[in-house]
Amino acid sequence: MNGAEALLRTLADGGVEVLFTNPGTTELHLVGALESVAEVRGVLALFEGVVTGAADGYARIAGKPAATLLHLGPGFAYGLTNLHNSRRANSPVVNIVGDHATFHTAFDPPLNSDIAALAGWLRGPVRRPEDAAGAGPDAAASLAAVLEAPGQVATVTMPADVSWSDGGLAGATVKPRTAPTVDHQVVAQIADVLRGGDTTALVIGGTALREPGLLAAGRIAAATGARVFQELYSNRVDRGAGLPAFTRLGFYPEQVLDQLHGVRHVIVAGTKAPISFFAYPDQPSLLVPDGAQTHVLAEVGQDAVAALVHLADLVAADASAQVTEPHRPALPRGPLTLHNWADVVAALLPDRAIIIDETVSSGTALAAATAGGPRHDVLMQTGGAMGDGLPLAVGAAVAAPDRPVVALVADGCVMYTATALWTQVREQLNITNVILNNQAYAILRQEWGHFSKRPGLASPDSNPLFQLANPQIDFVALANAFGMPASRATTAEQLAEQFSQALTQSGPHLIDATVPPAA
Repeated sequence: MNGAEALLRTLADGGVEVLFTNPGTTELHLVGALESVAEVRGVLALFEGVVTGAADGYARIAGKPAATLLHLGPGFAYGLTNLHNSRRANSPVVNIVGDHATFHTAFDPPLNSDIAALAGWLRGPVRRPEDAAGAGPDAAASLAAVLEAPGQVATVTMPADVSWSDGGLAGATVKPRTAPTVDHQVVAQIADVLRGGDTTALVIGGTALREPGLLAAGRIAAATGARVFQELYSNRVDRGAGLPAFTRLGFYPEQVLDQLHGVRHVIVAGTKAPISFFAYPDQPSLLVPDGAQTHVLAEVGQDAVAALVHLADLVAADASAQVTEPHRPALPRGPLTLHNWADVVAALLPDRAIIIDETVSSGTALAAATAGGPRHDVLMQTGGAMGDGLPLAVGAAVAAPDRPVVALVADGCVMYTATALWTQVREQLNITNVILNNQAYAILRQEWGHFSKRPGLASPDSNPLFQLANPQIDFVALANAFGMPASRATTAEQLAEQFSQALTQSGPHLIDATVPPAA
């Protein structure tokens, strides 16, 4: 084998089945190696931000890593935004970044760059084999690293001559370490806190937001009266009838402080203590109330589910979680609003759907509307970097072709990675894209309100940098340009008809849903 074949063979032997890519010249031997390693499916995207976001979505749904193949440092840089989201989601991703041949870099060719410096930003392992014999072992070590709890992003830089040279051998797969368990004494101490009778909040995140963790947290709440909250942005949440529906922490400091008002203890499991997303004048960064104690039941990367179950067995042995009864909102009528569009989606949501939530300011009503619907998963953009929604949908649909994917994406977010629509069509993925089109950066209008007391700040309504209406973006025409069926909805009735139709037809669809900007 050459080095390229050794690398891909090693990944395939370790369970990698999909490689998302936008390749270039230095990656041609890696592209060629896909022909000899048929177990790995290559999925083409037109932009590296789609490649990396799709790998993230795939990993979250498949529960195993995808690989990316990127073109030198500039291609890697294009993909870094959604790799930032992947890092925050703790998604296992193996990046393969092509580089110039080892003998060529000394001449500093135009595409030469410091790939290791870019990769270091992701805080995962970075490897660079110097010959074909090292490609397989480096791939095996990278794969083992990304699978260690809670998951991370690893990068392998492949010089072109390492890829084309013979002498490669598949690396022996390394079994990753399992998530470390929480010490029994820690659980016992927190059980004592809950038995103490003080007002307590339990904040859960990560793997604790899957069914076993939700039910354990629900038992704890039922037995002790603890308030349970979901972290603000989560990589994957189980939702629907038969499960507890916990409130998400708010985005703004005053919202969280109100949610935690009167709390004397804050217990965190699978996430960190709540902090403010941004800094604001006269607002704290740490949002644990003054005088309250923080207790860590499970660090990010520890087995939070097992810790919650153990805690529930100690303090709620005979309790049952309060779960949401089956319920769907009635189909609304009239012009689309920030509330009724979510009622339409919730009323028609199919069983086992995967919702991609990048609604930003337009999605405040979504969680309540869908709480009693059929079981579904929700994926969110976790790192705050916009443009993850459409790529996440690509990866989720590749990972679960038998499940309907519903991508709910704000109009401004679409334009970062609109070429994901092309990949959806190319792969004929089962995705219904609903674009929440308010023709504005409405979230920035809201943010402006948190600084508006400062002198000299004009009204956000008059600032042209917050407007997307000049020129208006025709999302129907944009989708059609990529070969995707598309329609426009301005009323709840139109959205219901178009959403129902899209769900019954194979392949991807887009609906441009006109909604007002958030106040």
